[in-house]
Amino acid sequence: MNRKLIRTTLADLKDKGREITIQKRVAPRHTEGGEHREHREHRERRPMPDRGGDRERRPMAPRPVAPPPPVAEKPAKRKLPPPSETSAEYYYYKKQIDAQTPMVIVLKDGEELEGTLVWYDRNALKINRTNGPNLMLLKHNVKYMFKAEDRDKKE
Repeated sequence: MNRKLIRTTLADLKDKGREITIQKRVAPRHTEGGEHREHREHRERRPMPDRGGDRERRPMAPRPVAPPPPVAEKPAKRKLPPPSETSAEYYYYKKQIDAQTPMVIVLKDGEELEGTLVWYDRNALKINRTNGPNLMLLKHNVKYMFKAEDRDKKE
């Protein structure tokens, strides 16, 4: 079923508002039959008496709507700098955790730790080691890390 959307314009809304205010201004007057003036007018429409002149009676034209203020032109968009957080680091951790890749982590003091990544956080890494206890390292102490198989290839 195809339904069309009906959009009202500002002019339509103003016209409706004008009709409502006109109806509110006309106070109901009682007539002989106990009817309100509006009911009588809706029931029977009588022509307006001619008040002179050859003009035909025309409905009032709606007031012209003021044009909207001019929209300032937008300046040319500058190229935005790249985001400071790309999440590439977290994708790398996730890939190494899923593959259970043996990693070598070099700390800032030069110490090397070997193990598999089990868990990561914004500030820490958890490593399971085969030749020692499992460790949780704070990232600010890590200098860099790489796959253990890359070290074996170099040697």
